[in-house]
Amino acid sequence: MRKERILELAKGFRGRRKNCIRVARPAVEKALVYAFRDRRQKKRDMRTLWIQRISAAAREHGVKYSNLMHGLQQDNIMINRKVLSELAMYEPYSFQALVDQVKFMRAGTAALSGSSDLGPALA
Repeated sequence: MRKERILELAKGFRGRRKNCIRVARPAVEKALVYAFRDRRQKKRDMRTLWIQRISAAAREHGVKYSNLMHGLQQDNIMINRKVLSELAMYEPYSFQALVDQVKFMRAGTAALSGSSDLGPALA
């Protein structure tokens, strides 16, 4: 990169890192490496956050996260974790309807198979 571009990217750095090209060049390169890495890390962090929110909301309704997701998949309810998380936060009645749908389908399949044990999550 050219000197002007590097110093432009180093704007906001502290000390000689912002105005001395020999110090700014490695600092800018390292910052760009971190930026590249963290754009991917951010996606992982957001997915983790969505899962935590869904899990907390599901447990309020007496269902484990894994049972909820498996039930949604079996019922062919194609909804991603981001939207499900937002439903859990901002539309609790809609989220409860989904949980009730999963519970209803699980109870129906347990009755059909002759099993009386619905598991601790649905008892």
